[in-house]
This record gives sequence, structure tokens and C-alpha cells, in this order.
Amino acid sequence: MEKSEKGFLKRLADKLYGGLSMSWPAVILFAVATAVLTAVFLVVPVFQDTSFERMGVTFEAWIFFAVFLMANCKTPLESACKTFVFFLISQPLIYLFQVPFSYMGWGLFGYYRYWFIWTLFTFPMAFVGWYIKKKNWFSLLILLPVLFLLSSDSFHSFREAFAHFPHLIVTAVFCLAQVLLYLFVFTENAWQKLIGLIVPLFAVVILLHVQPQIEINGMNFLPDNPILTENATVAVEDKEIIVAIESFGEDSMIRIQAKKYCSTEFEIKDGENKYRYTLDIYTDDKGHSQIQITPKK
Repeated sequence: MEKSEKGFLKRLADKLYGGLSMSWPAVILFAVATAVLTAVFLVVPVFQDTSFERMGVTFEAWIFFAVFLMANCKTPLESACKTFVFFLISQPLIYLFQVPFSYMGWGLFGYYRYWFIWTLFTFPMAFVGWYIKKKNWFSLLILLPVLFLLSSDSFHSFREAFAHFPHLIVTAVFCLAQVLLYLFVFTENAWQKLIGLIVPLFAVVILLHVQPQIEINGMNFLPDNPILTENATVAVEDKEIIVAIESFGEDSMIRIQAKKYCSTEFEIKDGENKYRYTLDIYTDDKGHSQIQITPKK
């Protein structure tokens, strides 16, 4: 009975990851459907600050979609082309669907530039990633960075869930399930499975000991929406905090990097114009890092 169940699970896994036909119309429909679902999670208030909202912010769901797509392609080039087109369609659609519901309007597309860069990388990554289907040691080597990223997300999400249950418990379980699923589907012997499980976990433990306790790295629009030119410069009162101009023009944005919670001030000079702000970096009552920028008169 146990062998029969195991055989059924193996056949099901092989069908889902290699036995389906992902035609071009299917890829396009898949891209549109995931974009609609993501936009719903980002727009509908009940999903705010949940694991579902993360689908529009972090990578774990998109890793799941990409691996599913790659595994059902017949060649590395097909994998690269279809994965690239999938992201090329889905990512801008997510922002487009949000525009009517957001106070930022078309300004939302200021965030898309970073997803577009990742979209360009999907072509070579999906080309190489296709070889996980070979289920050999080279496949495991390709898979290890993905397993590390998912293990790290799972660990941090479980820690968040334990501190503020049930916050991020879905993300924690989803990432862990992906790790176990990929080891089950794309490795053939016990040694591969063991190494695929231990190495990412060991790397996560090492990283936790060497990385700073606090790592803030976020992009923000300025609250008074100044239109900055490329001549603009930034001066920060606290020299340990980095505030840099990330984009100019109507979608002017800044990037903030910090390794501590604090309150400081910064000034932007753009020709004869000066803009002064108070910057607060803090944790909210759920333990989440927050960035607040307030204009000074």
C-alpha cells in the first residue's frame, strides 16, 4: 500500500513537472491569470500585510511559476523563451491592473523597472534552469541557489509567524513545501536529497551569523512629489544612513539603506530648489520595519 501511494505521488509529480504541454497560448493565459491574481491580492484590503500580498513583492510565488513552466518545456531554448515571455507579460499587467485603484496612478510603473531587469535575467536563468530536469548532480548544483532562497524565506517567515502568529505562516509553509517538492521531483538518490536539504539550511545559519541584525533597503516616493533633475544631490544628517536618488523626473524616487532604527533629517538640493525631510526608520507593533518620510517646512 505504501509503495503504491509512493508510486502514485511519483507519477503525479512527473506529470506536473514534465508531462504537460505548455503551448504558447497556454503560456500567455498563464501569464495573464497570475497577473490578475496578483493584482487582486495587492488591491483587495483583506489581503494587505499577508502572505498573499507578498506575491506582488517577493520572489517565492514566481519561482514556483517559473519552475513549473521550465519543467514542462522540451528544450533549454524553449524554456528560456517561454519563461521570458511569461514574465514580460505578467509583470507589467500587474501594475496596469492596479492603476485604477491606486492613488499613485501611472506612477506605479516607477517600480516596474526593477521587475523588468529581473525579466531580462529570466532568459539565461531559464535556459540553464531547464537542466534540473536531468536529475543529476549538475541539476542539483543549479537548484541549490533556489533551495537556499526558499529556505531563507521559509526560516524568516516561520520566525515572524512564531512572533506574530499567524502572520506569514502561509509563506513559511509554502516555501518549505517548495524545497521538499523540488528535492522529490528533481533528485533521484538519497545523497542528492540530503545534500539539497542540508547545504541551503547550513548556508542560512551561516548567513544569520554574519549579516547585520538590521538590514533596511527600500525605495520610496517623496511625500510632496518633487520633480527632481539629474543635478539633484542628497545630504543626510546621520552619515550612517544612505539616501540616494534612484530615479528622476515625474516618478522621482529615493533609495534608503540603513543598518539601524533611527530618526534623522536629509536635504535634497536641485539647483535653486531645496527640499528638507525627516526620516524615521522604526518597527511597527507587528515587528515589521517601516520607513516614514515627512517634509519639513
